[in-house]
Amino acid sequence: MKRLLVLSLVLVVGISLLGVAAGKVGIVLDVGGRGDLSFNDMGFKGTDEAAEEFGLTMVEVQSASGNDYLPNFRNLARTGEYDLIIGVGYLLGDALGTVAAEYPDQLFAIIDVGWITGPNIVNYVYNENEASALIGALNAMAALQHGYSAAGVVLGVPISVLYHFEAGYRFGMDWGIAKYGEITGVTETVQMLYNYTGTFDDVALGKAASEAMLAQGAVGVFNVAGPLGTGDHEAVVEFHANAGTTLGAPYYFGVDANQDWFGLGQFALASCLKRLDIGVYEAVKMVVEGNFTPGVNVGTVANGLMGISKFEHLGEFFDFVVKAGELEADDWDTVVANWTANRATLPDWIWDAIDELEAAITDGSIVVPTANSDDEINAIRAQYPLE
Repeated sequence: MKRLLVLSLVLVVGISLLGVAAGKVGIVLDVGGRGDLSFNDMGFKGTDEAAEEFGLTMVEVQSASGNDYLPNFRNLARTGEYDLIIGVGYLLGDALGTVAAEYPDQLFAIIDVGWITGPNIVNYVYNENEASALIGALNAMAALQHGYSAAGVVLGVPISVLYHFEAGYRFGMDWGIAKYGEITGVTETVQMLYNYTGTFDDVALGKAASEAMLAQGAVGVFNVAGPLGTGDHEAVVEFHANAGTTLGAPYYFGVDANQDWFGLGQFALASCLKRLDIGVYEAVKMVVEGNFTPGVNVGTVANGLMGISKFEHLGEFFDFVVKAGELEADDWDTVVANWTANRATLPDWIWDAIDELEAAITDGSIVVPTANSDDEINAIRAQYPLE
């Protein structure tokens, strides 16, 4: 893959192995860009897979700051060369909406934005609250099982998408505490530690936030800030190194992509899956097949676009990180052995309880609350006061 510096943009152009490309797709990534092993990489993963399958040229544009969003979209759209231009992230919504109006014949797709629509825009939004509830329940039950007093979550910028995660996590912790009490008779509570760092790219800040939570007795840290997850995980690894432990709590919980392979699977217990890779793949597929359909599509636990990581996801994402150069193919057996041993640090009945919650969310018998504004998240905090 060849890297070209054009003005302030980094363009990565990949030609499909299937031969000469029959079309062209552009993707604009949020701050943090490729290599975050989370949100942006999931957008890249889906576009890359579609480009390879359908014989397309893919052009990737990375955003150094929010000031790049508008020119990045305009620079792609004004060429008239792209069958589809994809924006990955809530913060890119206004810029994409502006450019979509300026270029009505250009087709666009946007992730995490449902309020900007048009005849040339297809939208993909996700019920992050549903999958986050599964992570919250697992965190709370793990804390009670191991005798920890708290569970932590490190968040990025306080926007509606992240409020979805927080709302679901609070509900899930409350559900997990109640379920643990129902099964064991233990009625202890678990404190929720959370920090909106205000950033998606300051890894050191994520690490510092995680270290503070671990020092306060958190059984694990849930990353809801994309690239900051590498810092969160590093804090967990260093905590174990200082304690002389090689397995078990405290744990790291991944986000968006399956990050269970972090640290060769040693301390990453589970990940909150947000399959935006499938969303961007489907958007490209629609264009290639000539049936582009504008409008809002919603990813849920029920349709498999949100969820909690399982073994079948480990292999799929392992292949992606090997291709990205993060791991070697020979690491697979080590990752599986560590992942299996780590999960075994919790009894089967806890995993069964998480499956029970997932099934109830899927069939609609449990509706996980969400929040889109400051007032709404404050109401959720009042309803589930875990601090």
